[in-house]
Amino acid sequence: MSDSILPPNEANEANEANQANQANQANQANESKVSNVPESSGNPEAYPPHEAPAAVFAPPPPPPPPVFAASVSYAPPAPPPAKKSRLWVWLLAGGAAFALFVLAVFTLVYLTLQEDGKHSASLSFGGKIAVVDLTGVILSPTQVSEQLKSYADDDSVKAIILHVNSPGGGVAASEELYRAVRRIRDEKKKLIVTSIESVGASGAYYVASGTNKIYADNGSIVGSIGVITEWINYGDLLKWAKLKSVIIKTGEFKDTGTPTRDLTPNEVAYMQGLIDNMKGQFIHAVADGRKLNEKTVADLATGRVWTGEQSKALGLIDGISDFDGVVKATAKEVGITGEPNIVRPSEKRRTLLDVVNGDLSNLLPAQAHQLLEERHPGFYYMWE
Repeated sequence: MSDSILPPNEANEANEANQANQANQANQANESKVSNVPESSGNPEAYPPHEAPAAVFAPPPPPPPPVFAASVSYAPPAPPPAKKSRLWVWLLAGGAAFALFVLAVFTLVYLTLQEDGKHSASLSFGGKIAVVDLTGVILSPTQVSEQLKSYADDDSVKAIILHVNSPGGGVAASEELYRAVRRIRDEKKKLIVTSIESVGASGAYYVASGTNKIYADNGSIVGSIGVITEWINYGDLLKWAKLKSVIIKTGEFKDTGTPTRDLTPNEVAYMQGLIDNMKGQFIHAVADGRKLNEKTVADLATGRVWTGEQSKALGLIDGISDFDGVVKATAKEVGITGEPNIVRPSEKRRTLLDVVNGDLSNLLPAQAHQLLEERHPGFYYMWE
């Protein structure tokens, strides 16, 4: 045998040296492979299957720093916002209140000047002459009566002119205006005169006779002292239409004047007695107002009218003059020198509310308005 046999102790040392040498070579080979791995070698697919390292692990990323509650800074609550100055609010409110006050004052002044029945605005400090119009059919005395009273109580008004253009009207309404005129004349001791324009007849003349003086144009219509009542009887129309009126009454004369039948003889006498009494009142008022004998006035109370020229000769008026002449004569009589200051009541303005409430007087033509008023049933001092 060519191989020598080593002693046991040398054989053990040789085996150990051989094993150490093999382990050292294996370690060097592994280190060489690891040093050649690219940065992306953490991915095992970067190696061929036969060259993949036995175990290559990339270190895990460091964990994020822990978040502690203490790391959130504590902010104290924000202080409330400072209150804005409200001075501008008070200024605005005060300005609005002042504006409303000024508006209210001007409105009050305007309404006072425009109030129906009150005086027209005037800058004159001298004596004034007031003019009140009595026009159309007299059915209600209220408006004219209030205007007369207003001027009667005004010491700056030295005289009143009643400007008449009316055929008369209701018996009671005419009498009320007559009494209003007499109070101004007899109690207030204020001069009040009448200026008749086109017509001053019947009830309008009744009122005028209570004034201190009456003037008219030559061609004015004056007079018609008397009473009238009338209505339409449509009884025959009901018969033609085969209709019948049913009336239940408590006395013989309760339905006197019904338009569905003729008057009985007793009813005619009854109605005649009423208007004769009213005629007597008319005569007495004219005689007292004009300072005439009642018999003289009764002789004129036939319902006739006269011209202004004829009326002066009969003592029914005091003079012939137009309106401007009456103004000048009146101013002279109360001692106003120069051009007199004329004041008139302001006209009442109709509104939509008046129309809703049924007041259409300003929307109707004058003739239609007068026709409607004249057809009211009743007793009239009216020239027709």
